[in-house]
Amino acid sequence: MNPPPGASATLPQPADPAALPPSPLELLRRRGRIRGTLPLLGPAFVAAVAYVDPGNFATNISGGAKYGYLLLWVILAANLMAMLIQGLSAKVGTATGKNLPELCRERFPKAVTIGLWIQAELIAMATDMAEFIGAAIALNLLFGIPLLPAGLITAVVAFGILGLQARGYRRFELVITGMLGVILLGFLYDTLRIGFDPGAAAKGFVPSFAGTDSILLATGILGATVMPHVIYLHSALTQNRIEARDDRERLQLMRIGRIDILIALGAAGLVNMAMLIIAASLFHSSGLSAIDTIDGAYAGFQELAGKPAAIAFALALLASGFASSSVGTYAGQVVMQGFIARTIPLLLRRLITMTPALVVLAIGVNPTQALVLSQVVLSFGIPFALVPLVLLTRNKEVMGALVNRRLTTVVAFTVAGLIIALNAFLLFDTFFG
Repeated sequence: MNPPPGASATLPQPADPAALPPSPLELLRRRGRIRGTLPLLGPAFVAAVAYVDPGNFATNISGGAKYGYLLLWVILAANLMAMLIQGLSAKVGTATGKNLPELCRERFPKAVTIGLWIQAELIAMATDMAEFIGAAIALNLLFGIPLLPAGLITAVVAFGILGLQARGYRRFELVITGMLGVILLGFLYDTLRIGFDPGAAAKGFVPSFAGTDSILLATGILGATVMPHVIYLHSALTQNRIEARDDRERLQLMRIGRIDILIALGAAGLVNMAMLIIAASLFHSSGLSAIDTIDGAYAGFQELAGKPAAIAFALALLASGFASSSVGTYAGQVVMQGFIARTIPLLLRRLITMTPALVVLAIGVNPTQALVLSQVVLSFGIPFALVPLVLLTRNKEVMGALVNRRLTTVVAFTVAGLIIALNAFLLFDTFFG
């Protein structure tokens, strides 16, 4: 509408920030530093459970028993990589309000997106194999339940935990965090009870290998530590968790996310190191380097350290299997919804992804060997999640003010290159060595 004669046209003025109602983040921060930060923590703890899943038990126990403290540096390196990778994933959700699979669908050709989705689903099956088998072994050790029924019990419990999301994400996060605490306390107890040689352990942080078999096991440790499915999941856990009003608030959320990651993945790293240190101190130093199964480790704990140490180990394994199985199913939903904009009922997804694990339990395959193999498979899926993550987080059009610094991008691409090179070496050695 034209202004009346003699009147001057006025343009709408931007709202005064001071006159706007407080944002959700501002309301939280008014509670104080600690009370205002605690509600924002949690996504990294959900992701961290995947970094101490039963596959870690298998690879770390095998590594410690066979090679002593030799591969401690691999766990440390993998944990630092995990912190970098999960930090980038969390930043994606905070910066864009979308998760990594959704951005891949928007930004990449359809054929690439479909390929990424297919490999992500295969990785989800390998992940479920480790989680189901681990929890089934724990139930068998603690209560004598046969492996196949134990696997079915795991499915029911994991689905029940995942169902907590219907009542809000916070309950789910608190239960998963509680289970992470059970795992940490179990290994803290065993470490204090068994003890270790600090000087010998310190030498394990010097990078070295002891032949091709140690490289294969190192790859399994890497696959068990840097988990492809939670690279996708973490971005979904942070997207629109707290609606940010502007870039300043997004930067605040990113900084709090770094604290979340430092605490959660720091705890996961300590658990992984404790696994290997305990196996090295208890089994390798006693000449029991042939222990390469979880039930063998349980028997070794019971014989050399007493029944309480064995029970603490099995309870930690059980908590790991239950929690990581729930997280894995959640990640599977994020992957499907993001890459192909489709969802299926959680029960059906649970049945599909757990089928290979139940087949392994039913036909009597060595469960620990299946666990270690599943972790090697997982390591091959890491580049397919990591490379798109780095490509997107270095894109200012996608990330805005939270775009990667040049150094971050260089380090992330270097990590991806190292993982790809290590996997290529293993393929060559397997087929031509």
